[in-house]
Amino acid sequence: MLLTDVLLLDVLSVITAILAVGYAYLKWTQQYWKRKGVPYIEPSPLFGGSKSEVKNARDGAVDIYKTAKANGWRHVGIYRLTNCIYIPIDVELVKHILTKDFGYFIDRGLYVNERDDPLGVNLFFLSGQKWRNLRAKLSPTFTSGKLKAMFQTLVDCGLVMEKYIDENVNISEPVDIKEILANFSTDIIGTCAFGIDCNSFKEPNSPFRATSKRFFFRTKLERYKSAIAMTFPKLARALRIVINNPEVSSFYGKVVEDTIHYRLKNNVRRKDLLQMLIDMMIDEKNQEDGQSDGGLTMTEIAAQCFLFFIAGFETSSTTMTFALFELAKHPKCQEKVRDELKRVLAKHGDQVTYDALGDMKYMSQVIDETLRLYPPLATLMRQCVKDYKVPGEDVVIEKGTKVLIPVLGPQMDEEFYENPKEFNPDRFDEDKRKKIPQYAHLPFGEGPRICIGERFGVMESKVGLTCILRNFKVSLNEKTKLPMKLDPRNLIPAVEGGVWLNLHKLESKI
Repeated sequence: MLLTDVLLLDVLSVITAILAVGYAYLKWTQQYWKRKGVPYIEPSPLFGGSKSEVKNARDGAVDIYKTAKANGWRHVGIYRLTNCIYIPIDVELVKHILTKDFGYFIDRGLYVNERDDPLGVNLFFLSGQKWRNLRAKLSPTFTSGKLKAMFQTLVDCGLVMEKYIDENVNISEPVDIKEILANFSTDIIGTCAFGIDCNSFKEPNSPFRATSKRFFFRTKLERYKSAIAMTFPKLARALRIVINNPEVSSFYGKVVEDTIHYRLKNNVRRKDLLQMLIDMMIDEKNQEDGQSDGGLTMTEIAAQCFLFFIAGFETSSTTMTFALFELAKHPKCQEKVRDELKRVLAKHGDQVTYDALGDMKYMSQVIDETLRLYPPLATLMRQCVKDYKVPGEDVVIEKGTKVLIPVLGPQMDEEFYENPKEFNPDRFDEDKRKKIPQYAHLPFGEGPRICIGERFGVMESKVGLTCILRNFKVSLNEKTKLPMKLDPRNLIPAVEGGVWLNLHKLESKI
């Protein structure tokens, strides 16, 4: 036998041995929940996830929840490659994890690469004490007073949207309502987060719109990189893997840096989020008592503005889109919203004011019901930071275990919502919502890590819906494909083919 043949056999033997050991390790890992005595979903042979989850994470999460409920399980274990993930099903367990025992689950367990992806170091991704420090600094930026200061900006953007529809939308032609609302949201977040007039209705292909679209649409390669980063974070950091597109990060980083330098050099001030962060940076730099922890850096400010833009732009425009989709299908609900608009605006001098939004109770119900059916995220992620004894169970969740909180599953559960597939805002009226468990409606999360921009997002959605519904009656156009299907490639739910509506001009504006 030739030497080369011997070497080839040796190499093949080594490869075979490595594969055999790897497979054996994978199979041993996928017995973890069985050894712990936790009910589990039978994993697929290679990737670990259930078949539906591998195909579509959003639908898969609901299927897992339904399977667990049907079997009467309070919790369930699943696998993703070598990750063993714990899922609480009982809403009382969810309450413990998100709030009561938050100290055990302070982290989200998301991939962070500070060296190569500085804009990823934002409030959503950070963990431990870094998260606590930053949350404490940012919380004052979303008080009622600060929201009121930014409110007129939202109204002004709404007026621009109204004018655009009046001048450019042919009432005999359907409109892709998501595009209109995305322009509205881009203008709001661009102004409030960056202090920049995006003019999205005049420049629909502006850098802000193009860059935001690029962020939310992930290629297969990017999705694979994210999966590797989440499963093997240490290896991913060693390989310098980033999950945010470098061009997107570079764009937003430069926008923030240039804007801050311009404002400081020219002594320019605006009533927006960026100004609050700049003031925070300056105030802490000027402290002389030695107690400052260093304040916000330029990179940290850029990271928070980036998060605010990405989260605020897409979630609000998506929520408004689905709300109008459902109101178009349910004209009685739509008329009820419009009747409330007439009554409330008349009370406030026919002006859209901050206090007027607070009086729009039924519109709040519409938004709550929309977020029940179409939450931005189907699940919430947490990570156990120290061994945790599950209440009422002889099970200990070990430090480092990832925890997946179901959001869409409970929100579509007949135990909590009668006819859950039906759009019914009345289920959230003041009396009926008391019967809904708090932790069975989690579109913004709950506990100390609840979405910091929740009130801003609802305020933005109310302004957008008001500007459209006080001028137009909306109905569903046949270009909207029914039954509606969501695009699995998008991070936030997006309708395949778009939501196309007919806009019928009202005889008199409300």
